[in-house]
Amino acid sequence: MLYILLAIMIVILLSAYFTYVFTFKARPDRARDPFILPDREEYTKDQKFMHDLIHEMNEVPFERVYTKSFDGLILTGRYIHVKDGAPVQLQCHGYRGNPVRDFCGGNKLARETGHNSLVIEQRAHLDSGGNVISFGVNERRDVLSWIEYLVERFGNDVQIVLSGVSMGAATVLMAGEYNHKNVKCIVADCPFSSPHAIIKRVSGEMGIPSFIAMPLEHLGALLFGRFRLGAASAVEAVKKTSHPILLIHGEADSFVPCDMSREIKDACASEVRFETFPDAGHALSFIKDFDRYKRICQEFFLQHLK
Repeated sequence: MLYILLAIMIVILLSAYFTYVFTFKARPDRARDPFILPDREEYTKDQKFMHDLIHEMNEVPFERVYTKSFDGLILTGRYIHVKDGAPVQLQCHGYRGNPVRDFCGGNKLARETGHNSLVIEQRAHLDSGGNVISFGVNERRDVLSWIEYLVERFGNDVQIVLSGVSMGAATVLMAGEYNHKNVKCIVADCPFSSPHAIIKRVSGEMGIPSFIAMPLEHLGALLFGRFRLGAASAVEAVKKTSHPILLIHGEADSFVPCDMSREIKDACASEVRFETFPDAGHALSFIKDFDRYKRICQEFFLQHLK
């Protein structure tokens, strides 16, 4: 009997480790090539437009900047200066994403709006430290480190916009619960409602029952990733924030369903504006209608920034 229990424990631990590696551990290449797009039709259809935007962003001069995370990691990003005294957009890319690819449109919008930008490389991505992607649980505290970097560099009156795409969108919403006084508003493009919810959805699409997948995901995160998967949630965070929030979501998003943004909107304690883009896939609303995307964001900024 003891051997059977031991065998069961070993199987559970090995399964938890496999889910940790598959879901949370950084990949060796860390998505270094921004021109590699997800292998989905909505991306290949607009590949030339996205590649043009990526080329454009790569040609923009930037300063390589660094900060330290709460747990001692060295984090890095690129600071793009447009105008002295302008608001700074702190831009957070998605899961296993590349910041230039994920923000080639959003950063163009920031530059055309006259905003400076800090395009960060999230922990466990590219040249930032760490090997564990925690779906916003730890990353939300990294956003705080970057906010303090900006305040120290530009002064106590710097206006900061938190902007994110996909996991980055959920991350900035989770960071909003800290209500930092220099953060004036948040723009979240296709956020998931919580780490648990999005992993459960993806596991289900892979044919793995949630009663098997989710205990292993939580155990793998805790034992090998050293974080609690349920420690943060965008839905719970927006119940505590005072920051105005702009939610943007493609109605044809097959990865993070639009209903997750609706759930976030319904939970918001602060002012919220919710805009959807018909026929837009995951993180592709700006591709579907860049002029409308730009107009919505600039109206929001005019309302909430000096």
